[in-house]
Amino acid sequence: MINEGTGRADPQYVLEVCADSVESAIAAWSGGADRVELCSALIIGGLSPGPVLFRQVRQYTDLEIRVLLRPRFGDFCYSKYEHEALREEVEMFREMGADGVVIGSLNPDGTLNMEQMEELAHLAGDMKITMHRAFDVCRDPFEALEQCIGLGIDTILTSGQKASAWEGRSLLAELVKRAAGRIEILAGAGIGPDSIAGLADFTGVRSFHMSGKEVKESRMQFRRGGVPMGLPGFDEFEIWQTAEENVRAASQIIRKLMLSERPDSEKQA
Repeated sequence: MINEGTGRADPQYVLEVCADSVESAIAAWSGGADRVELCSALIIGGLSPGPVLFRQVRQYTDLEIRVLLRPRFGDFCYSKYEHEALREEVEMFREMGADGVVIGSLNPDGTLNMEQMEELAHLAGDMKITMHRAFDVCRDPFEALEQCIGLGIDTILTSGQKASAWEGRSLLAELVKRAAGRIEILAGAGIGPDSIAGLADFTGVRSFHMSGKEVKESRMQFRRGGVPMGLPGFDEFEIWQTAEENVRAASQIIRKLMLSERPDSEKQA
């Protein structure tokens, strides 16, 4: 919820922004987000960020920072070497003072890799833990829900196992019901000012995850074409960043929802 005095959200409602740059994190903070999921390479779904980016976001914002830990693009079935890297990253960001980590590992059969998840959860110590969207490609979301609760995970980021949270709204509603307050269900994918109110009403979700991105033109004046540097189909002279106004618009929607749920005596106050 949005606090009248600070303009920030109260704990009953949460607005989280995924950001892969200092500029995006600052925009999230200025727009009224509660926390940031910090990553790199958001254009391919997000990978682990570096320590320098973490330090900069800590320096320039006062946001709660949960760090996405994902060693590569692709599936969530990790080799022993990739798991070792995740272990080291959990320890590194815990020592750096991260508020939380965002993790998820699967077995080839689509079940949670409980051995790997237990190790990472243990290493996280007193940090908050989010189960990332590996949840959305697991075999049994209800089994995974209970396993996450058993591991002491605080949050599940999910689109309801669909391409967008609105498409997955029926599963999101069932997850909220079964969670019964034991774990935060954080709706992600396709979240924006136009979808929040409808999702909140249909599903009971009170936590929302968005990028709020806009596409900016590169400052480059000289542009050599035909030399792709990454995935085909992406313009090398476009930069994706969070827009403060998009976050603020989402914050305002949440504020209206919060006000509508207050007792009449509090509304008048």
